[in-house]
Amino acid sequence: MFIRYVRDRERCVDCGFCETVIHCPSPKCCIGCESCFLGCPYDARKPVSDTQPRDKCRIVIDGLEFEVPERITVKRALEQAGYRFTRFPEKDALFAPCNTGGCYSCSIIINGELKPSCHVGVENGMIIETAVEGRTPYRIVEGFSPHSVGGVGTPYWLKMGIGYIEVAAFVAGCNLRCGTCQNYHVTYNSSGLPLTPTEAAANLTYMRKRFHVDRMAISGGEATLNHRWLLEYFRELKRLNPDSRARLHLDTNATVLTRKRIDDLIEVGVTDIGPDLKALRVETFQKLTNIEDRELAEKYLETSWEAVKYIADNYYPEKVFMGVGIPYNKFIHPNMDEIYEMGLKIADINPEIQVCGLDYRPEFRKRDIIQPTPEEMKKVKKTLEAAGLKKVIVQTSRGHIGP
Repeated sequence: MFIRYVRDRERCVDCGFCETVIHCPSPKCCIGCESCFLGCPYDARKPVSDTQPRDKCRIVIDGLEFEVPERITVKRALEQAGYRFTRFPEKDALFAPCNTGGCYSCSIIINGELKPSCHVGVENGMIIETAVEGRTPYRIVEGFSPHSVGGVGTPYWLKMGIGYIEVAAFVAGCNLRCGTCQNYHVTYNSSGLPLTPTEAAANLTYMRKRFHVDRMAISGGEATLNHRWLLEYFRELKRLNPDSRARLHLDTNATVLTRKRIDDLIEVGVTDIGPDLKALRVETFQKLTNIEDRELAEKYLETSWEAVKYIADNYYPEKVFMGVGIPYNKFIHPNMDEIYEMGLKIADINPEIQVCGLDYRPEFRKRDIIQPTPEEMKKVKKTLEAAGLKKVIVQTSRGHIGP
């Protein structure tokens, strides 16, 4: 069964997002890549069955010839040829977590060029190679800029100061589908220029020198999806900033941050990590992230909590500073029960871990919610402190409230 995505005129507000931020890889005939469907802020794309006849394309994959239907993505062509794709990194599988063309995790060599298989249409005579070892990785990166409050992994005492405290870069592509995505212009960007790790590290190093700060952060989207790119990026960032004052900061949803990946990142120089724990219960996690596959949601949630414990037990605080984020809004947590339980679990790991309550505001597809008031966020703070946490900070519309 083939699907194409069409504009829902009743929902469309002609915002232009699907033309300026989202790049359609095949404007004349939909190839079912899903990027417009997943990224439209007004949910104004809908899937319909595509019953039009399709010719066949002959392609070569890793030296073998295959015949596949036209008007499909290279990723789907590979699936039809027997290649396995996953949304959690696994051995002997191709990792395709975002499906919007931003993270480049599913990149393969197409006619000699490295391209994301989820965002390229198959063509007759195409030559595909799935082995990419030795090829320079790419990823869409944007928003190189200074910040005055930092992210989840920024120490709270720095957030209370005046002026810029770090510079940051933001990567496209995410494995979650949060309706409250606050960086959706970045997350669903498939029209931006993909950068090598060297190019991105040089850009952020320049920003550090320009704004006279020592902290250099990367966020997203979800920065950890393209592991090979991220390792080379941090390695190059460390080379360009060898001084002891330099802090290399990663903010992440931690859903694919396995022990091996944590070890790799710290080995190449990461000094600060900010895992954003979305929930404690799977049902809440699915409600917030819109991950419909319960088994996948359980895997993501388990991995994120295990990442916090592993960092706390093995690297915190001597080698790595860690700050944990917890989102709050009444639509996610109608009462404080789960917030309290999350606090208990973190306190059981280490009560000294910095925890930041995040006031989720109307964004992306959840414009009907109301941003929590500063008084509500103070209740979040008291709830987490009552659970035994000693360093709680909350984000409010009036700024941060610290310990």
